[in-house]
This record gives sequence, C-alpha cells and structure tokens, in this order.
Amino acid sequence: MKKTKYLFNTKIEKFFMWPMIYLIIFLVLTVFIYINNKKLGLVSVFFSIIVFVLTVVILYVAKKKLMNEIVNFALDFGVVQKNFLNDFPIPYVVLDREGKVNWYNKKFEELCDEDHILNKKVNELVKQINLETLFGTEKKEHIKIGEYYYQIEVNDIYVKKDEADEESNENIEMYALYLFDETRLKGLQQKLVDQKTCIGLFYIDNFEEALESIEEVRRPLLVALIDRNINKFAQNIDAVVRKFEKDKYFFIFQQKYLHHLQSNKFSILDDIRAINIGNEMSVTLSMGIGVNGKTFSETLSYARTSMDLALGRGGDQAVIKDVEKLYYYGGKTKVVEKSTRVKTRVKAHAFRELLESKENVIIMGHKLQDLDSLGAAIGIYRAAHTFNKKVNIILNEITTSVRPLYESFINDSEYEEDLFLTDDEAIQLVDKNTLLVVVDVNRPSYTECPELLEIASNIVVFDHHRVGSENIENAVLSYVEPYASSTSEMISEILQYMGDKIKLKPLEADALFAGITVDTKNFTVKTGVKTFEAAAFLRRNGADVVRVRKFFRNDMASYKARAEAIKDAEIYKEDLAITFCPAKNIESPTIVAAQTADELLNISGIKASFVFTEIENIIYVSSRSIDDINVQVIMEKLGGGGHLNVAGAQLINFTIEEAFELLKETIDKLIEEGEL
Repeated sequence: MKKTKYLFNTKIEKFFMWPMIYLIIFLVLTVFIYINNKKLGLVSVFFSIIVFVLTVVILYVAKKKLMNEIVNFALDFGVVQKNFLNDFPIPYVVLDREGKVNWYNKKFEELCDEDHILNKKVNELVKQINLETLFGTEKKEHIKIGEYYYQIEVNDIYVKKDEADEESNENIEMYALYLFDETRLKGLQQKLVDQKTCIGLFYIDNFEEALESIEEVRRPLLVALIDRNINKFAQNIDAVVRKFEKDKYFFIFQQKYLHHLQSNKFSILDDIRAINIGNEMSVTLSMGIGVNGKTFSETLSYARTSMDLALGRGGDQAVIKDVEKLYYYGGKTKVVEKSTRVKTRVKAHAFRELLESKENVIIMGHKLQDLDSLGAAIGIYRAAHTFNKKVNIILNEITTSVRPLYESFINDSEYEEDLFLTDDEAIQLVDKNTLLVVVDVNRPSYTECPELLEIASNIVVFDHHRVGSENIENAVLSYVEPYASSTSEMISEILQYMGDKIKLKPLEADALFAGITVDTKNFTVKTGVKTFEAAAFLRRNGADVVRVRKFFRNDMASYKARAEAIKDAEIYKEDLAITFCPAKNIESPTIVAAQTADELLNISGIKASFVFTEIENIIYVSSRSIDDINVQVIMEKLGGGGHLNVAGAQLINFTIEEAFELLKETIDKLIEEGEL
C-alpha cells in the first residue's frame, strides 16, 4: 500500500519533545546526586531507568496512537464541517478565477433551480450577478431575484499549489461567494420610507377672480365645491387637511401615497379646474409638497419653496421638492392675468427703498439680449437715474435685434459714454454699495455675467419667465410674474408706482414699447389689460409707433436664412414643424431662429414649431406654439424653459442630427406619458 505522509502542525511536534527534555534534565540531576551521595544516586539511577522507559513508550508507542486519534478527529471534523457548509442556511458557492462554480451548497442549488451547476459561470446560473463588480474593488452587490433581495459578498481564498512543500509561494486563487437574504431588511426600510411625513400646501390661484365671475348667490356653492374636492382628495390619501385662509390649505400625509399622486399626474388639479357652476373663469389650484426633510420644519420649508416655484411658474400645477430634486406636474393651462395691483405697488416701493440706499446700480439681462431685455434695462436706468444714482448696463454682444436701439442711445449726447459696459468692466465696479438688477431672466447661467451674482450682495430680479429648478436664490427682492406679457410691461407698471418724479424720455419710452411689442408679437400674443395700460402709459410719455417699427427691420441675409429654414421644415406628428436655421453670414442667428419659429405658426395645421441654430458648438432651440401645445414642458426636458407658448433651450456637445433626434424622443415620451 502506498504510504500516506501527514503534515502536522509544528506545535504538536514540539509537544512530543517535552518527555525527552524532562529525561535529559532528570539524568543531569541523577549525575549531580550520585557525585554527592552514592546511595541516593543509585536510587536516582533506578528512577532514571523508569523515566527512560516511559519516555520511549510515549515517543514510539503512545505518539502513534495519539497521532491516529488526531487524524481521525480531523477527518471526522472535516466531514462535520462539510456537512455544515452544505446545510448552511445562506447560499454559498466557491468560484475559480473565471467565475465558474467549483463547489456549492444546497441553498445555492435551490436558488438556481438547475440540475447541472458545476463548471458553469455563476452569472449564467444567476443572471442578475455582475462578475465585473464582484471581482472588482467593491466585492459587494445588491440584486433582486424574483420577490427576494440579496446582498452578495465575495471573499478571496488562497490555496497552496503543493501542500507538501511548506516553502512553496505559489497559490491557487479562488473566491467564496455568499448571498445574504435582505428581503426583510428592504421591507423594513421601505416601510420606514413609506411612513415618512410629507407636508403640502394648496393655494387657489384665482380665488377672488373666480368668485367675481359668478352671481353672488352662487359664490358659497363654489367655495363649498372647492372644499369638497380638496377634502375628498385628502381622504383618498389618508391625509389631514386644514384650511388656514379662505384660499389656502395645509395638509400632511404619508409618503407611501406620493407615488399614487405622481402616477395619476395630480388629478386634483383637473378636478378643481372642472368645477363649473356658471363661473366664467375656471378655478385653478397650485400645490407645493415637501419630501424627505430631516425635520418637520425642513420639510415645511421644502413645501414653501415648492409653492413659490409653482406660483412663479404661473400656477395650476404641482411641484415636489425632494431635498435637491424638483418634480413638476401640470402647468398646461394659460396663465390668467390678475387684476390686482397691490403686489406691483408693494414691489415698486421696496425697489425704491433699495435704490435710495445704494450709490450705484448695475443692470444685467440675459445673454444675446433682445429688445425686451434691453428695454427693461432702460426703464430701470431711468428710475435709478431719477434718484441720482450712477447707472451702468451690461451689454457684451450687440445683436442685430438691439443694434438700432443701442446706437440710438450711443448717439444721444444726453446719455453717459459709459452707459453700456462689458461684464469684465462691471465686475471692477461692484462693491457693498452696488445694487445689481437682473431683468428678463431668472436663471444664473443665462445671465450676461453669472460671476456678478456671486460677487454682489444686493440683487433684484424682474422677470416674466416661469421659474425653473435653476434660479437666483440670493435676491433681496424678486418680482417674477409669468402672467405678464414681457419684462418691459412689468417695468412700465412699476415706474408708475415709484413716484411722480419719474418721467420717461421719448427714446426710453420707445425702448420699453419695443420690448412689449417684440414679446407680444405686435400685441397679438399673451396680451392682457395691463399690457395695453402699459402701452398707453408709454404713449403718454412720448413713445412713437413709427420709430419703434424701425427697430424691427432685418437685413437681406436674415430674410434669406429664414426663408431657407421654412422651406426645409420637417413636419413631425402631423402638426409639429422642425427645422434648422443656418447661422452663416448672419449677425444674430438666434433672433432669426425665433422669427422663423413665429412664422411657421402662420402655416395652417401647425400647432408648434421648433427651430435649431448653431453658434460656436452650442445648439440653440427656439420653440413656439399655439394654445394647444405646451412647449415649455418640452424645453424643460431639454434643460431649457420659458412659457406655455414661447420657450427655448441650449444643447451643448450635440450635433444637429442628434439634437433633432433628442427633440423627437422627448416629444414621443411626453405624448406617451400624457403630458402633451
């Protein structure tokens, strides 16, 4: 029979050396005793012989039996250990370097539910497993198999290539893979999330206006129907709702109902809008919801921020703020102009106090300014100049749309030579006594000089665009009204409440009138009572329609580019026009693109238009629509924004073909989700 050589731990070998050590010590003692006392030495010799015999027996007889017992114990323990691993309640598998199965236990076999497991790759048996992740630095992964959740962990195993050679450094690398069932843990975590408190606010956007549109005897019924719909909504999500003002409500509910609200697109908005008992104006509702705040006060702060965004975007929508994330729902209806002027008067007085407390004023609009932006800036200039403040307007690039107006001011000796500055020059002027006024834009990245927003400590914002997730947050005064036709209209109205001392010069009135004209498309789009009142105010201050009309004349190259873009327009989904406007030899391609988008709406059957133009590797998108389609929702998906009928976006690192495809995919997705 072939002899089997067992390798034992060196500690066991040393243990069997102790009898020999004892024998040597005893012999030394015997010699020492014999030298000093022969009789006692003979007795010691006798006992030394006995110890010698016992040592021989231990080393050569008992050792073999003890070794056999150790071997048998090790073998028995190995069987126990193998059975233990095999019956281990956690799926366990041993893999080689390539991820092939070398050994597995019963739980893993039950998990795979396959007959042949050995030598198969583990990701073929369990398709959710990613070998690259497991064999990487993390060595952890969370997967879901059926209804169960598992956390996978991998430990390295090193086995000597030659067990007989203790000095061998060559190892066989293997992996032990465990699948820990964390289904219960996930369930408890989800339950904890579901039980979190969400705080929400309801504001009726046009409560007073809706009441005034019906007979007085029906007004209590309208209020009752609003309350009934809100209370019914609260019951469906097990919410507690309280009315703290005639048109404002506070409610709290558990987060597990939030997904239901999101899936049905906050149907309460449609339910409130559908209330009709003879009222000429539909009632609209705005909702602001705060989620996942660390404290109740923080969650309430999120709800208030959401409500500010909902109102800033025109109302009739729901906004959810989840820490840093924002979600928008609704906002499909046209913004209704409010007849009250209380808010305008309050903002005008607050702005006057800020002007009086500062020494110099810097006015900034958006990049590639248009007549509305520059006209509003001129209006602010007149207000600040009336209070004897040093005023400058930032204008980096003079586009064809603003050049006639710009040259009118440059050639007028009544205005300072340094009225218009670049952003670099303006940065040098900013100090603690500077008031920075931002007009016609509320997104920091869209302003002429975003760095100024970080430097200036006193910022005022006037804008008529809907507020998005990116907005100027550190403003000491912010007046954003999406119902206004233009920022020039807002400034014209504010000037009337700032005092009798403010008198516009004819050229300044022309600038504001031109701003209103360009954004209302010659008073045909988004005009209200206040629009015509602002126009009347400007006419009384010397605005001349003929002079204003001259600001809108284009050169021949722009006309040809616009005609070419219209000729090459692609009709998508039967009523959407998409085209590209060439920028070559055109001074202001974005203006021409916007004009092209406006003209495309004059074609019968076209409900919305999208015009692309490319400037310095940035693709600008101008979109326009008739009331049927909300282009603002589409542009927001592309990272832009705007209004229901007028919106835009900028795409970086895209080709024209990719931009076209992205727009089509976005439209398809919104149609599929019911947003368009």
